[in-house]
Amino acid sequence: MKKVLVVGYSQSGQLTQIIDNFLTPFKDVEIDNIQIEPVNPFPFPWDTKSFYDVMPETVLEDPIEIKSPQFKHDNYDLIILGYQPWYLSPSMPATAILKNEAFCSRLKNTPIITILGCRNMWLNAQESVKLLIQNAGGKLVANIPLVDKTFNLISVITIVHWLGTGKKTKKWGIFPIPGVSEQDINESYLFGEIAFKALNESLYDNLQENILKLNKIKINTSILFIELRAKKLFRIWANTIKRKGITLKKRAMWLKIFRSYLYFALFIVSPIVLTIYTLLFRPFTIAGIKRKKEYFRSVKLN
Repeated sequence: MKKVLVVGYSQSGQLTQIIDNFLTPFKDVEIDNIQIEPVNPFPFPWDTKSFYDVMPETVLEDPIEIKSPQFKHDNYDLIILGYQPWYLSPSMPATAILKNEAFCSRLKNTPIITILGCRNMWLNAQESVKLLIQNAGGKLVANIPLVDKTFNLISVITIVHWLGTGKKTKKWGIFPIPGVSEQDINESYLFGEIAFKALNESLYDNLQENILKLNKIKINTSILFIELRAKKLFRIWANTIKRKGITLKKRAMWLKIFRSYLYFALFIVSPIVLTIYTLLFRPFTIAGIKRKKEYFRSVKLN
């Protein structure tokens, strides 16, 4: 019997739903399902202070302390890692498990599938995860990001509503429901069918290509443009806050400054820059955009 290790972390339960549906086709398989447990749990819903306080360490990929995962086996035929991006980086629990010695020892020479449930920006986070998997000797064979397809700035409002209240409902009764759509969550079994076939045949070379044939993994050009630039800025902010926030009071002050910057960049700077780019430069960068999208949809690592 094939042995599959499933490791994930979900505060809201959305990612758990996605993975459960993904695993529906996995019959006659032994599944070892492990939830990452931080020693100091993160709140859900988030309060404002806690939400911004995780930013510097998340971006700098500092691992938090987690409870020792209890694995049933030393080796698995397939490992599935479910995670969310935080601040264009792997969530702190995801970084922690990917730097956990016991988990990394099981990644070695093992096919890995990553599954994401997120707002819409996952490219930079997945690059970090690719590198951590490679460093552990694992082989990434597929990546399946499920995203909120609402317009970017609208999804900022709806996600903040969800994270701040814990309610996946329409803000004021007029905004869209936040998060990955119920249809996409329910249809994640389609990816599972393809992955299960690869598991049974022990053939993973074309797994990502077969998943892409479903035409469900798309990258918005505007989101790509933002992500290619924003992570560098986030690193500058993270290092600045760590360097200057040497007391709780100073750290809180710098986090408030970052919060103001973030909203200004999202709602003022970003639309202006994207408009200028779309009107003046985008027609001349179509070939480069296509190459970048193909790369990020793949499991390759530059």
